[in-house]
Amino acid sequence: MDEIRILSPTAILGYGFPEQSFEEGLGREPHVIAVDAGSSDPGPYYLGAGVSFTDRSAVKRDLQIILCAGVARGIPVIIGSAGGAGAKSHVAWVADIIREIASEQELRLRLALIDSEIDKKTVRTALNQQRISSCGGSPTLTEQDIEESGRIVAQLGIEPLIGALNSGADVVLAGRAYDPSVFAAFPVMRGFDFGLALHLGKILECAAIACVPGSGSDCMLGILTRDHFELEPLNPQRKCTVASVAAHSLYEKSDPYRLPGPGGILDLTDTRFEQVDERRVRVRGSKHIETTYTLKLESAKRVGHRYISIAGVRDPIFIAQSDSIVDTVKERVADNFAQVNRQDYTLIFRVYGRNAVLGPAEPIRDAAPHEVGIVIEAVARTAQLAKAICSFARSTMLHLGYPDRISTAGNLAFPYSPSDFDVGEVFEFSIYHLMQVDDPATYFPAVIENIG
Repeated sequence: MDEIRILSPTAILGYGFPEQSFEEGLGREPHVIAVDAGSSDPGPYYLGAGVSFTDRSAVKRDLQIILCAGVARGIPVIIGSAGGAGAKSHVAWVADIIREIASEQELRLRLALIDSEIDKKTVRTALNQQRISSCGGSPTLTEQDIEESGRIVAQLGIEPLIGALNSGADVVLAGRAYDPSVFAAFPVMRGFDFGLALHLGKILECAAIACVPGSGSDCMLGILTRDHFELEPLNPQRKCTVASVAAHSLYEKSDPYRLPGPGGILDLTDTRFEQVDERRVRVRGSKHIETTYTLKLESAKRVGHRYISIAGVRDPIFIAQSDSIVDTVKERVADNFAQVNRQDYTLIFRVYGRNAVLGPAEPIRDAAPHEVGIVIEAVARTAQLAKAICSFARSTMLHLGYPDRISTAGNLAFPYSPSDFDVGEVFEFSIYHLMQVDDPATYFPAVIENIG
């Protein structure tokens, strides 16, 4: 093969895409359809709770279009980070949707399911063998962290995906995966350059986000040759530019030249970007440097239950004193719940319009907004305690007296009734580390299922 054409329908399965763009991609006769289905960006909740952050009907819509096209044309379909977080429950959730579509559309396909959950014993053994290291400044992992964690997933590389493709799978559904892997696996299996394939995957994982205007809900085509690759959006309203593609190469990376992943580093030191025409960009020079093979581990633990209350304030006197008012309310809460261990709850006030986004790092300190929004957040070990603290903090701030106050009624304007909301369980990342392994395929068993 002189080139491999890869169709990326959408940035995340369930985000949608125009069918016209997809049809345009099919017209280019792609060799593989690949799509990322998850991310850790939405936070630890979805991994901890074992649920998807994308809607089932939206995922089914995308999958039905993709699967029908792939099966009809004999194009392999590769899906990574199933269900958002890629644990067993997430893979099973997407697999059920695939079976449902196959039944409704009378599709016959060979499905490979790849599990990426890692058992605690394996992680504990690796920790004792000093094969666990920090990732992105995460704290040193302890055995207690492992014990308190729920599902542990590992970001798989290309090797398990290639194994599934070699088994004759029409559709590969993988658990948590390094995002570019689902795009790089097929071309590497066919002998194409790993560095170029990986860099192409780095762009295609977000579909048309690397375009102008960018969108995560539109299609992108990648064409990989022996010494370069090209990117082309499939919607005539979008175009790739050197700036947009180069910028996306730096997306979510701390180093502009070295992008670490499973088993190596994508080296962009000699990468060159070229504008081929108004809408296409050519990239060459990207390299893959092999290193010790490590898998990124992710896990979450439950830390409690959350209640919130949302309110608005337009009184300039209140706004000017909002910091001291918040401090006073916190003191009142601590006094009222003195019998409760302080470690059993957390009370947070987010003042939108002042510093809710950056907090203490906010550089604009002297601006005087005409209104602010306040989110009162209580997290406690039980739902009952979280509700009680949120309710007390809300009522205290509502009626708090402060210097120069003119009104004698409430200080807060509530857009909703009831004013307090049960947001549910709260999780935090408990494992966000790298585990050194000898064989990159050992921990990712594949199950083959013939459907239809």
